[in-house]
Amino acid sequence: MGAIQRLDLTSSKNKPVQLTTERAIYREPSFSPKDNNLIVYREEGGNGNQGYVNTKESGIYLLEVNHNRRSGYKSTKRLVTNEGEYPTFNKDASRIYYQTGGYLFGSLTKTLKSVNLDGKDARELVKSKYAQRIIPSPDDNWIAFSNLYKVYIAALPVTGNTIELDGRSTNVPVAQVARDAGINLHWSAHSDQLNWTLGDEYFSTPINQKFTFLEEAPDTISKMDTVGIKINLSLPTDKPKGIIALTGARIITMNNDEVIETGTILIKENKIIGVGQKASVSIPADAHIIDVSGKTIMPGLIDVHAHLGHFRFGLSPQKHWQYYTNLAYGVTTTHDPSANTEMVFSQSEMVKSGAMVGPRIFSTGAILYGADGDFKATVNNLDDARSAIHRTKAFGAFSVKSYNQPRRNQRQQIIKAAHDEEIAVVPEGGSTFFHNLSMILDGHTGIEHNIPVADVHKDVIQLWAASETGYTPTLIVNYGGLNGEYFWYQTTNVWEDEKLLKYTPRGIIDSRSRHRTMAPMKEYENGHILVSKSTKKLADAGVKINLGAHGQIQGIGAHWELWMLAQGGMTNMEALKAATINGAHYLGMDDYLGTLQPGMLADLIVLDKNPLENIENSNSVIYTMINGRLYDTDTMNEIGNGEKSRGAFYWEMNDYAPAFDWHGETTTGCSCEADH
Repeated sequence: MGAIQRLDLTSSKNKPVQLTTERAIYREPSFSPKDNNLIVYREEGGNGNQGYVNTKESGIYLLEVNHNRRSGYKSTKRLVTNEGEYPTFNKDASRIYYQTGGYLFGSLTKTLKSVNLDGKDARELVKSKYAQRIIPSPDDNWIAFSNLYKVYIAALPVTGNTIELDGRSTNVPVAQVARDAGINLHWSAHSDQLNWTLGDEYFSTPINQKFTFLEEAPDTISKMDTVGIKINLSLPTDKPKGIIALTGARIITMNNDEVIETGTILIKENKIIGVGQKASVSIPADAHIIDVSGKTIMPGLIDVHAHLGHFRFGLSPQKHWQYYTNLAYGVTTTHDPSANTEMVFSQSEMVKSGAMVGPRIFSTGAILYGADGDFKATVNNLDDARSAIHRTKAFGAFSVKSYNQPRRNQRQQIIKAAHDEEIAVVPEGGSTFFHNLSMILDGHTGIEHNIPVADVHKDVIQLWAASETGYTPTLIVNYGGLNGEYFWYQTTNVWEDEKLLKYTPRGIIDSRSRHRTMAPMKEYENGHILVSKSTKKLADAGVKINLGAHGQIQGIGAHWELWMLAQGGMTNMEALKAATINGAHYLGMDDYLGTLQPGMLADLIVLDKNPLENIENSNSVIYTMINGRLYDTDTMNEIGNGEKSRGAFYWEMNDYAPAFDWHGETTTGCSCEADH
């Protein structure tokens, strides 16, 4: 929720002036080129990260601002249209442009439309299959558009008919300006130059360098720039100050099978500087000592297949509830193998800088998708693969996801391009057995999701072990049988989990847990448990197994996955390794994460009970430390050397109106009593 504000930039002494008072999610404001007291903008509908209060009247609005010395600023708004986004004015401010079809992960075809200021006289100007953005120039003569990630400029003649465009169009002049990709497309004020960004680089191209028929154009078209101007935004990585000593606990180090009874861990800022028997670790006088006698300390859980609400576009909430839920359950590192690139990497950087609280966030960004969609990655040769890898790496990815590329040579081209760029490749076989086996043969970093043949034999085991390919079976969404998550919904009352309800919207929990699927236990024995038994065979042969909870249910889902690995025969220690050091190795982070040793980053959890005795004791996390910051999981308030209380989630705020009491009381305290 916020407001539209206007800032006069003619003087550094000027302060922002608030123009709206109604609560809403305000997006994409744009001034009229004729009158800066006329603004077009969009009010966004609600979402699962910011809530749904004050978002019922979404659409594109026109805001008229009036000012006098006595009464100050007053503004009136009126709805222009219920559809579309990215509104802007045309050059004489008589019409409003907007785009329909979403952005990435939207409709297959995007459309540029316009209406008059009253929302009437609708016109369809441009259509583009596989487009992401369509942006008219300020002088109405040109169109910039991104299509399958590439960026183009095209002429925009006034024909009265809809112009259909893509990178190969010949009906109007079209020129490609970005070789690999571009976002944040925006025109110069005089419509003579297009600008965009890719990662931390800023690019510009004058349009007269791309069309020889324009004034001052060259005789031949210039090559596309592949190196832009570095933006050079640099922020310090967040880390706490001081020293913390956790004393008296059992320490499962994950350094082989080492377990230290009655040990001490010493943390300085964000690194472990000492681990050992209580008597062997010298505690400095200025350390903050926390006695955790009788508890168990182990590395934080690493979920290498975690979907954390990164598919959306728009504003980042200050508190992303999925992050808090995962931290409360001891998940300190996540890897999202399919996400909106812009959202996941921007939030990853905000967590690093301390602007948000969350686990470590790694991701592939948008998948390299071979099937149809506005986000598909067309790979027909090695150069295509290199372009796809480059655009992903530009945002900070060290992995990509090769997904449903239909031909084996396409998948091999991605592997070659990624190898040259030192990028990991995690694929998905779409529940196709021979597809998976060719991925193992070709040298992928690992296989995501279980192979759909449950009982594997010596041929597959020997092949897989020899390849050194990792395996993240995600039993929680088991292929070839009932999803493993159904077992836990059936056998536990998830809606009664008080910790889960503190950090997750109630509607998400109730809709899945109260209305649960019930099945005979044999279905699970022949489903995810049989797959887990095959996973154990692979582990015994030397295949490194990783934990991946698929975002089915945040936080507790990682524990379900851990317990399901044990259901197939893994020892408790083996299952815990899959949840910690194996995942760190898979991500190439095992020099920093996954074990409790001096020099490692301070990611750890304190358990009330010992998971080596009972694997389900993993779900007894009382403290989570992420990068040296210690949180009480009962409140998610920071304790230790940097004490800070957690703010309210959107559903905890005064204007949020749940249908019934948050913890599910049916009569006592029910608001319906007032009516009877």
